[in-house]
Amino acid sequence: MSIKFCHKNVLFSILLCSNVVLFNSCKIKQDGNYNKNTMKVANHSYSNYDEVRVHHISLDMSISFDSLTIAVEEKLEFEVLKNNASELILDIKNLEIDSIFNNQGENILFKSSDSDSILGQALVIPLDHLFDNQVIIKYKTTNESEALQWQNPEQTKGKKHPFLFTQSQAILARTWIPIQDCPAVRFTYDAKIRLDRDLLPLMSAKNPQKTNPKREYSFEMNQPIPSYLMALAVGDFQFIALDSVCGVYADPVWVNDCASEFKDLPKMMSEASQLYGNYRWERYDIVMLPPSFPFGGMENPRLTFATPTIIAGDRSLVSLIAHELAHSWSGNLVTNETWNDFWLNEGFTVYFESRIMEKIAGPDYAKMLEVLGMGDLKNTLADLDSTNPSDTKLFLCLEGRNPDDGVTDVAYEKGRFFLLRIEEVVGRKRFDQFLNQYFKKHAFKTMNTKIFIEILKDELLSEKDSWLNAIDINQWVYEEGLPSSCPEPKSIYFDVVQDDASAFIEEGHLPQTMDYTTHHWLHFLRTLPEGQPIDKLTSLDSAFSISKTGNSEIACDWFKHAIASKYQPAYQAMESFLINVGRRKFLTPLYSRMVNTGQIDLAQRIFDKASPGYHAVSNSTIAAILSGKSNVPH
Repeated sequence: MSIKFCHKNVLFSILLCSNVVLFNSCKIKQDGNYNKNTMKVANHSYSNYDEVRVHHISLDMSISFDSLTIAVEEKLEFEVLKNNASELILDIKNLEIDSIFNNQGENILFKSSDSDSILGQALVIPLDHLFDNQVIIKYKTTNESEALQWQNPEQTKGKKHPFLFTQSQAILARTWIPIQDCPAVRFTYDAKIRLDRDLLPLMSAKNPQKTNPKREYSFEMNQPIPSYLMALAVGDFQFIALDSVCGVYADPVWVNDCASEFKDLPKMMSEASQLYGNYRWERYDIVMLPPSFPFGGMENPRLTFATPTIIAGDRSLVSLIAHELAHSWSGNLVTNETWNDFWLNEGFTVYFESRIMEKIAGPDYAKMLEVLGMGDLKNTLADLDSTNPSDTKLFLCLEGRNPDDGVTDVAYEKGRFFLLRIEEVVGRKRFDQFLNQYFKKHAFKTMNTKIFIEILKDELLSEKDSWLNAIDINQWVYEEGLPSSCPEPKSIYFDVVQDDASAFIEEGHLPQTMDYTTHHWLHFLRTLPEGQPIDKLTSLDSAFSISKTGNSEIACDWFKHAIASKYQPAYQAMESFLINVGRRKFLTPLYSRMVNTGQIDLAQRIFDKASPGYHAVSNSTIAAILSGKSNVPH
């Protein structure tokens, strides 16, 4: 993803009451005798996946845009890992459970815990009277199912048809599927979907490429995935193939633009496979989502979800696609076992992304990305140092918190520079050989930090004692901040930008070149201290029309300066940007700056207008910022 629980899992004693509650076609109600605090919680999940583990899910879904609900019959196939196991425990949140029955059609009485604001509820199903290790659950989603984002036609690119998409990461799969919702559990799945509209459904599975008149579709995912990669999108899609194994789904009004922006995708796939082994997911397609999508991209297997903010018209932001493609190895193929190990997904992926972009655009381009990444990381570390310094460690402690709190530049960028340090010490050739074998040996499995470090020491660093000492793994992984051995990236292409920024800061001189790329502008704007005099921002805006830019990355960095200086001429464009873009990466720093500069009334007014179009993930983050309760770095 371009997105905490403590490593010492808190184990509560299991005190299951003898009362059995059956609910008929209603939202599960709190059973006061079955308190959530008496449940075992591990890996942000109530599920007993160490005793009974789901290995296949079948979904039969009827999707209604009239009622904005999904009615589902779900069949779970599981394996009993411990002979004394008596229950299957699943995670659910804000679902209407209609009934549970075995594969012979007999009703099964079930229990539930009361609801936790982060974890939801435990759904406890006794194994008695379940045959062939199967159980069937009938349920509906609700308007509180946070993973689901229902869009009106006006909120889509084409303005003609409604849209639905899901966002399951980190622990929102439980809001649309009863599931063992933690990354340690991998399963295969199949699905049938019926629609009440002539739209095209897509999943993180084998997908159709055009609609059929019966509005009925089938899906199959034969490679095991974790729950956070369960994904669904339904919209007015047209498909354009980029080659025999990859293509783009998008609204017909701009599918050609999207296909043009991603024309290098087949080359990216080829280069990635040469680096770290064959692509294992058969196809790699991209689907363009509406602006409310809260992330830059989501690496759902076979079908990356992408934000429209990366369509810049000049392919300057496609490194995000390289990032999501890299997840096909780091994250999807070898998955972090817990959300404390999130850096194993994202640090590897940013490193791999840079290697792909180096192949596509050259080493100088990759160095520019490294410099920008280091700047982002240092800003994040400074913010976290004053709010939650323990979050500057690679291995996180997220006990009692939403694992989404771990989605910071630390996991991404500190993780990347840790791997760069390893490469620097052992040499790229050796490191590539190690990573190639790592992805091959641990494919379709989970990985945690402790085991990875053991593998790293045994299979790479054991050759020379000096390597282990030079890297200092403990300092990188378990200590706060950046080690002194951290590589400091430099780019010759940014030298002129540095000079331009100094001249502007000291004398107000404007950049003399019109040849700035996106990355030049980002480095220029990030070099300027916030709080520039209004007359300087006015001259810069007049010369380059930055307030009117269509490039979302540049716009966000410019609006940071506008807010800090209270540069009013940019506010109308900023408000439009915040209303029409739901990507949390952009929302968080802008709303935070409005609050921190005493402009909370402006922030609240914009949020009131924009929040109906935001995803629940973004709404939660921004509401916390406005209430002063956020620890998210900005």
